[in-house]
Amino acid sequence: MAPSYRTEPAPGERWETARAQQALEAALAEGLRDACYSGAEAGRLAQELCELVRRRLRELSPPRYKLVCSVVLGQRAGQGVRVVSRALWDAACDGLASAAVTNASLFAVATVHGLYCE
Repeated sequence: MAPSYRTEPAPGERWETARAQQALEAALAEGLRDACYSGAEAGRLAQELCELVRRRLRELSPPRYKLVCSVVLGQRAGQGVRVVSRALWDAACDGLASAAVTNASLFAVATVHGLYCE
């Protein structure tokens, strides 16, 4: 059996930002549908959201892509928040999806990096 090293995705196996964005927005909306902010439960809720997002996007991701998911969750109290991320990647193969959701008591910002691994 010969090694299957590839330095770039096969045709038709690239990260699709639009599909990832839609799936991310739907997963966040579902995960936070009836959520209320609680400082004691925020960490657990952020972990659950990360897992939900990762599962949903794994179904859409082409082979050989690794997903890095992060969720920032906080209480809405009239403050401003900026969430940024940095990554070293190949712009031709890798991708990013980000979405924000708010309700009466909380906000959540989720970011997923889809990174091609050879």
